[in-house]
Amino acid sequence: MISGATGGPAVADVPAPPGGRIARSFRRRRILRRLRGPYGTRVRIWLLTALCLASVGALFTVTTVAISQAREGFQVIGHGAGPKVAATADLYFALSDMDAQVANILLMGDEHTLGEGRDASVRRYELRRDEANSALLHAAQLAGGDPAEQRTVREVLNGMGDYEQLVAEARLLNDEAGSGPGQPTAGVVDTYRQATDLMRLELLPKAYNLTLESGATVRTTYEERRSDIRLGPLWVAISGTVAVGSLVALQLFLRARFRRRYNPALAAATVGVLALVGLATGMLQNQAEQLRTAKEDGLDSVIALSSAQAISTGMNADQSRWLLDPERADTYAQSFFEDAQTVLYVEGPGGVVPGDLLAYDSEVGALVADRSGYRGRILGFLGDELDNTRLDGQAEAQGEVLRAYDGFLRADREMRAIAGDGRRRAAVSAHMGGTGSVEDAFDRYEESLINLTSLHRATFDNAVNAGDRGRAGWDVLLPASTLAFAVLILAGVRPRLAEYR
Repeated sequence: MISGATGGPAVADVPAPPGGRIARSFRRRRILRRLRGPYGTRVRIWLLTALCLASVGALFTVTTVAISQAREGFQVIGHGAGPKVAATADLYFALSDMDAQVANILLMGDEHTLGEGRDASVRRYELRRDEANSALLHAAQLAGGDPAEQRTVREVLNGMGDYEQLVAEARLLNDEAGSGPGQPTAGVVDTYRQATDLMRLELLPKAYNLTLESGATVRTTYEERRSDIRLGPLWVAISGTVAVGSLVALQLFLRARFRRRYNPALAAATVGVLALVGLATGMLQNQAEQLRTAKEDGLDSVIALSSAQAISTGMNADQSRWLLDPERADTYAQSFFEDAQTVLYVEGPGGVVPGDLLAYDSEVGALVADRSGYRGRILGFLGDELDNTRLDGQAEAQGEVLRAYDGFLRADREMRAIAGDGRRRAAVSAHMGGTGSVEDAFDRYEESLINLTSLHRATFDNAVNAGDRGRAGWDVLLPASTLAFAVLILAGVRPRLAEYR
């Protein structure tokens, strides 16, 4: 006892409060005791259960995103910009062939039975006009809200109206003149010049721009979506591994704490997650492969071959123009040569590029005789196609195209040689006659192109359909499976939690 300073009653000493470190140690021991007891077991079950549910939810999210990316890729390439590219390529071809048929009609003069005949050329012109209108309508529908593409479609449509008026006038003047084959009047030639200049300088470039714009969209979407789809299986596998690990951890804890060897509900959830991850990764890998096939083995070749066909049709028209309009013969000959190099660009020995049509014809003939000797020395639309030989029957079809193209060039060389001797009427017959003529050779070449293009179109369609089928049912399967896993997890832990009520 200690007496007060003033002599008052004595006051007992009060123990000092425990220090901060001792208090923290005491609280930790108390928490550990609670965690080792019934309360702690229940908390750990809930934490592991929450981890399992969260990991299953993450698996659902990752898989949903991957499927959505695959769907978007196929939507653009298989149902959007991809078909638009094909439609605009068809537009370019239809417009080119319209002008080629007009040139043939005018070149016949009053001899309407040359080649397949005037009536056949008129029918083909009308068919191509209908195809061009259909392709324009398709392109307008696919343009959606893009104002630039819609404006281009309207300009081509309006230009076609002006072109048809000029063609009708040229045909009327030609019929009235009654001139012989290859001898049109100045009025006919002048009117046709206006029509073909409108086609070659305005309509065809605008049609090609539509193809380029759609092609750019396809390439960008393909690169982005295929990269995402290829990473999709990896992310699904990672999230699936986390989910399986969480479920196994929960089962091991329950087994150790409650001495029960198996938990059927949690075991079923684990097996289900493993099955879902396996199915999802396989499906996404297949989606990536089908998207690659649709783009690289299908659409790319369809675009290249359709462009080659359209430009080749322009070459065929240049032959008719060359005979029809002698004053512009050099211009049309040069245009023919430049278009030929666009279709198939060939380098000679030592990297020498043919400088004229005769040298070019010789190199193409050598290429047909021995393709292996020209590896790395061919470009152009057909050159791009020759780099791709992954499909069954593709190599044979490519060989047929090259042989037919070489035959078309040889027939052209013979026609020009006849015209060079001053035999103009004979040159017109060599161009438009029957078997062995330029038109006959071009028809065989065009048929071979169509056959090869059809092979790639079928590949494109099959890949797109396979991709769509591969995703079918996942909009139901994935959420239903996730819900089932959650129910199984809760059903597995509920009896154990009930023991602590």
